[in-house]
Amino acid sequence: MTRFEPWSTERAAEIIRPRAHLDGAALPILHALQAAFGCVPREAVAMTAKALNLSRAEVHGAMTFYHDFRQAPPGRRVVKVCRAESCQAMGGEAAGAFLLAALGVGWGGTTADGAVTVEGVYCLGLCAVSPAALIDGEPLGRLDGMTLAEAARA
Repeated sequence: MTRFEPWSTERAAEIIRPRAHLDGAALPILHALQAAFGCVPREAVAMTAKALNLSRAEVHGAMTFYHDFRQAPPGRRVVKVCRAESCQAMGGEAAGAFLLAALGVGWGGTTADGAVTVEGVYCLGLCAVSPAALIDGEPLGRLDGMTLAEAARA
């Protein structure tokens, strides 16, 4: 699990400044901010908008369009459960529902203790081993609810 830096306006400026000149700079900046802080805080959205001469709404729109961007830090573990057709056909929705119930969260939620964040994603490219998930970036396939819940808690 990656440890994230605490939010700092100065650090955010260091991340934004060298990327602001790039063509289509918003996405590289947002990715770099999230890599550093674990999310893209509201303050960073405003800083990015100002640096790129965009409105905050335009930067916020990019963040909300791409589901990988977060506005709050994730749990210590991130479980990305595939919800695409192949995984659905092989029982992925039931496995995901079991996981959510076991953890007491909804899609996109983080457990109260901050241990696990569960995200739904649409195709991990692991269709041959459906249903599939990524846990902290590591692929797991041929899952059922119990296997998924155990792996998420490990």
